[in-house]
Amino acid sequence: MLQTVGKMHGGNQTGVSDFLLLGISENPEQERVLFWMFLSMYLVTVVGNMSIILAIGSDSRLHTPMYFFLANLSFTDLFFVTNTIPKMLVNLQSQNKAISYAGCLTQLYFLVSLVTLDNLILATMAYDRYVAICRPLHYVTVMSPGLCILLLTSCWALAVLYGLMLTLLMTKVTFCGPRKIYYIFCEMYVLLRLACSNTQITHTVLITTGIFIFLTPFGFMMVSYVRIVRAILRIPSASSKYKAFSTCGSHLAVVSLFYGTLVMVYLQPLKTYSMKDSVATVMYAVVTPMMNPFIYSLRNKDMHGALRRLFRGKGFQRLT
Repeated sequence: MLQTVGKMHGGNQTGVSDFLLLGISENPEQERVLFWMFLSMYLVTVVGNMSIILAIGSDSRLHTPMYFFLANLSFTDLFFVTNTIPKMLVNLQSQNKAISYAGCLTQLYFLVSLVTLDNLILATMAYDRYVAICRPLHYVTVMSPGLCILLLTSCWALAVLYGLMLTLLMTKVTFCGPRKIYYIFCEMYVLLRLACSNTQITHTVLITTGIFIFLTPFGFMMVSYVRIVRAILRIPSASSKYKAFSTCGSHLAVVSLFYGTLVMVYLQPLKTYSMKDSVATVMYAVVTPMMNPFIYSLRNKDMHGALRRLFRGKGFQRLT
């Protein structure tokens, strides 16, 4: 699909064949260190998120809306890192760091779609916690399987359409001169900095739609958690308070890490965007997906039990 789009806009892209993904450093010694560091982080991310998915899938006690959304968040994180890190690892070990125009747009499309999906799933999880704590007697009827599937389908549909819209906008941008990307993947702001055509409209659309797509769910989450905290403080039992705070605290930690790094990277003028932002990009592109399984399972007794059963073999026996 994206290759066809590239050909349709071939008039705009004369002379554009490949981009060079030069990464964070061109120093061979640093590249070796970065290769092993990112490979380790990738493997930890894959094992961690796959463990969460398998543990939830194999344990019927975790077949609840909260864990349904958590499994989908882990799948999204797994897909997200696989979209970017393997290509980066190849580049760190190879003299040929080229990525085709179509390949760059494909990577950009999945990057935008999956970050958006992460954002929407986090908002859906906040709603689930709000209903569970603030309206516990209605939880089973409100968070029905049908609603959960509808919410998740809506998240996927919106993420796919948003990624497609921004990717199609990028096909209107003309590139000329050096096409060197000092970054770990094809990212919207980096590509706009390489453009030699007027990118004001594209950048304005990116900012305005980004505010709606990301800040609206964030505002919804903050309102939900204000109400959740008020409800928790009214709980008389100390153990019930602790359990409620532990589940919500995990979600808030992930939300803070995710949105904190996104704000650092994207809510700034295009002309101020520089290499220093690559650190924040690594945070949301690599560190956040790696940390999510640990954050969600750290103080979660149900997840601890499911993971123990999974690694002892009982979970695999049920799956087979």
